[in-house]
Amino acid sequence: MTASDKTKSANKNTITIINNKNNQRHELDILSGTVGPDVIDVRKLYHDLNLFTYDPGYTSTASCDSAITYIDGEKGILMHRGYLIEELASESDFMDVSYMLLFGELPNARQQKRFNTEIKMQSLVDEQLMRFYNGFRRDAHPMAIMVGVVGALSAFYHDSLDISDPKQRHLATIRLIAKMPTIAAMAYKYAIGQPFVYPDNSLSYTGNFLKMMFSVPAEDYIPNPVLERAIDCLFVLHADHEQNASTSTVRLAGSSQANPFACIAAGIASLWGPAHGGANEAVLNMLKVIGDKERIPEFIAKAKDRNDPFRLMGFGHRVYKNYDPRAKVLKESAHAVLKELGVEDQPLFELALELERIALEDEYFIKKKLFPNVDFYSGIILQAMGFPSSMFTVMFAIPRTAGWLSQWHEMLGESVQKIGRPRQRYTGKDHRKFVPKDKRV
Repeated sequence: MTASDKTKSANKNTITIINNKNNQRHELDILSGTVGPDVIDVRKLYHDLNLFTYDPGYTSTASCDSAITYIDGEKGILMHRGYLIEELASESDFMDVSYMLLFGELPNARQQKRFNTEIKMQSLVDEQLMRFYNGFRRDAHPMAIMVGVVGALSAFYHDSLDISDPKQRHLATIRLIAKMPTIAAMAYKYAIGQPFVYPDNSLSYTGNFLKMMFSVPAEDYIPNPVLERAIDCLFVLHADHEQNASTSTVRLAGSSQANPFACIAAGIASLWGPAHGGANEAVLNMLKVIGDKERIPEFIAKAKDRNDPFRLMGFGHRVYKNYDPRAKVLKESAHAVLKELGVEDQPLFELALELERIALEDEYFIKKKLFPNVDFYSGIILQAMGFPSSMFTVMFAIPRTAGWLSQWHEMLGESVQKIGRPRQRYTGKDHRKFVPKDKRV
């Protein structure tokens, strides 16, 4: 089977597919987005030619139209609704970005106040839901708790399950964004045997989260503004990232018309995987193994050895073939956090900086376009602030909820609703005659 060069008619671009087995020909439309690569419309390929596309991992397949997030991996560009991530991280805050992801535009003062108030009014969780935590072991992973408790929200909030009702969809969205920090902080408090801390509506979204995480009833707690800003910046950077594994999972679950709480729980489960949301913990573990700047060349050599299983964690990305713009922001944030905490000479941070410098001067990494990604510095920041490594992926799930919900809303707004149903290339046995038990050898 061959594909000709694309041809251009007066109205559209097409590409011709030729099946050499039967000499069938078919023209496929080439569609263009606002920016980025064109896409080949293969929706009628099976119907017209009895063919599927074959793309494990969907490395070359666009699964949907989306107006939310754009990534140019070659240039290291990330935009939300047309705004560069660097500008959003430095000039905006997580509540503004959440509103923009959901509704398409940055909020004006009135919209901002209303949205913030809606979020604060839904930050509490049902008291009975708190009892769920007693059903988990104290050493349960926080992500296991997050999957279970977020999924269980659908058993408590029956007035926001009808996805055909825009008001219920909005209420579910507000509830999920508002309650995620509360649920996450409760998972942490349960693990360390401390009492749950109720939300404080006088604080910002991230300030409230820090208070629920680190305050105790015996003492007053005022969030450090430098650390509060660092977490808010981290949340902005993690709010959405196009059609990654967890976002695709949310969309796929949503295509079955599952309720929003179930869809977000599915996204959390997907994010839990070490190849997705758990990579920053792997970076810290790697830095601890390296241990000293003098050993960096040794581990650089191991990373370049195809026969050695060692890999430099935090370098390279499925999409980015340039420096991840989020990593640049986090690198500066790490400096600010460590300076504020009086640990600017933290060994792991110094080791990370030196590892980055050496790796980016090595021809092997330059040729393979292996640059630091968002996970390279985030774990260092979180560890310095007192977050245990088990909470690192949770810190990813909290802000990504806004992105997941934005994608979920966009999917439900599509003119044609179809349940997600990927196809396969079958490589198993053809039809075989059944063998009765007494005749099997």
